Amino acid sequence: MESTGGPYLNTAAVTSPVGIARLLQITFGCTTFSLVAHQGGFSAAYGTFCMFVWTFCFAITVFIITCEFTHLHSCLSISWGNFTAAFAMLATLMSVTAAVIYPLYFVQLGCYPIGCEVRDFRIAASVFAGLLFVTYAAEVFLTRAKPGQVTSYMATVSGLLKIVQAFVACIIFGALVNDSQYGRYVATQWCVAVYSFCFVVTVVVVAFSVTGKTALLWFPFERSVVVYTLGAVLLYVSAAVIWPVFCFDSKYGSPRRPGLCAKGRCPWDSQLVIAIFTYVNLLLYVVDLAYSQRIRFVSHL
Repeated sequence: MESTGGPYLNTAAVTSPVGIARLLQITFGCTTFSLVAHQGGFSAAYGTFCMFVWTFCFAITVFIITCEFTHLHSCLSISWGNFTAAFAMLATLMSVTAAVIYPLYFVQLGCYPIGCEVRDFRIAASVFAGLLFVTYAAEVFLTRAKPGQVTSYMATVSGLLKIVQAFVACIIFGALVNDSQYGRYVATQWCVAVYSFCFVVTVVVVAFSVTGKTALLWFPFERSVVVYTLGAVLLYVSAAVIWPVFCFDSKYGSPRRPGLCAKGRCPWDSQLVIAIFTYVNLLLYVVDLAYSQRIRFVSHL
């Protein structure tokens, strides 16, 4: 704790634009999962995921506001600026996913068979879920690094992209385990190795930045991040070429979706999702490489 005789409470934590955005996040998040838990209802893995997102984001946001309001974050052995920037980006991605999934699987226009009251609760929850995403996106916009500003790495475009890259990799992993048949060829196993390696290293980069331990490394962290990003681009280029060939070329796979494939249980669908998000992550790593060469960041903010 600070011993300079200053104020014990930081009112800017709740009165600044970022603080107001976080208060709205708490309000919308609590309203959303309360509506769902009270009457809207949820089921299966999709509903459980949405409830996890809303409760997790609510809990971490309460923790962040409490720590900043009481100055307790100064007692934590982490880089607070990196932590809050990384969480805001992650919460944005998670909340927009839940805001799409919940109405897609649980909202309907008619009252039958769930009843009009349940339908109304689900529609209201979907509205507040969308507002929750907007508030987290607003925090990312407000806290992002400005041009020429020396700031926390996770607040820069490159740092924010690291979170998006890891999130996209999780989508790829989800499709891989959904009967994607990646084990049929060594080439597709190589692609899985590429996804796994890049995901692990990206998470390690984020972890070192958030914990503020980059200064303890015996090698230049900034330069290593740029070199890794270049390597990730090259690895994803190989996956972006290999995966479609061994999944959609008629010699190895199927160029068209099999007619007898069951919806939601078709390997071809999973392979298509993986192919699309492979190109998405490749683009993200290319943009990351372009930005990472022009930034300077510190680990103690």
